[in-house]
Amino acid sequence: MKKLLSASALLASFSALPALAQDNLRIDGLEVIGTPVDGEMGFQPAVTRLAQDIHDLDYLILVIITLITVFVTGLLFWVIVRYNKKRNPEPASFTHHTPVEIAWTIGPILILVLIGAYSLPILFRQQEIPEADVTIKAIGNQWYWSYEYVDDGFGFDSYMIGAPATMTSEEEAAGAIANRLDDVMIAKLEAAGYSRDEWLLATDTAVVVPVGKTIVMQVTASDVIHAWTIPAFGVKQDGVPGRLAELWFNADKEGVYFGQCSELCGQAHAYMPITVKVVSEAAYQEWLGRAKEEYAGIPQPLTVASN
Repeated sequence: MKKLLSASALLASFSALPALAQDNLRIDGLEVIGTPVDGEMGFQPAVTRLAQDIHDLDYLILVIITLITVFVTGLLFWVIVRYNKKRNPEPASFTHHTPVEIAWTIGPILILVLIGAYSLPILFRQQEIPEADVTIKAIGNQWYWSYEYVDDGFGFDSYMIGAPATMTSEEEAAGAIANRLDDVMIAKLEAAGYSRDEWLLATDTAVVVPVGKTIVMQVTASDVIHAWTIPAFGVKQDGVPGRLAELWFNADKEGVYFGQCSELCGQAHAYMPITVKVVSEAAYQEWLGRAKEEYAGIPQPLTVASN
């Protein structure tokens, strides 16, 4: 689908003045939820059913492999103690033990059936794309993402804050260097509503979606293989040039969520983050009107405040 970007929006994405887009995409008061935390272990909070399914499956398999490990380790110690040369000087000469062979055949089969019975419905739920409330096309580029709101006729590019395309001449004159954290970059992050902790995660423009709605992402790439990933949503899909793949999610909590390109895609792979802001339906509609006007040049009706 042809991207409907106005000339001014296209220039803004590459020029030194992306302030309008940033202001339109900033939703104040959102909690930062989907972000890595130093010193923590485990998954990010699950805010979709898909992510919760993955967490539950991981826990089930963790229990199974722990029990197997404990059983096998205990069996090894028992054999070492019970059948060592000192306690068993005359080794047995049998070569078969039918009950044991039946057990070690049926046992793993039952375990695999249990895992399959639990995991296959989860896989089908991920792969069966439901009817979308919002459809967004994500295009991976070296090294930024382009997004098209398919049903609304506009699109924009999304760069990491601090990427070369987001640098202004004033920032460069002040000694700032692209992709390096310094005082200028910290100020740049704070001006966009982020903190120092969101360095390498925050983008100058974010994907904005409504809470509680089914979002279908169409994922592809323009040059090499990329991957669109948001851990808190439980989604990851490779973007392959010439192919169009889909994923879906339905976030049940408002907030700011981060992801990264998850396929090694070249020199600046580490500087290709993803930012998604999940907002209320009212905030989404307000943002959508501004985005249509800015990115596609679609004028929006004026509203007159009532007394």
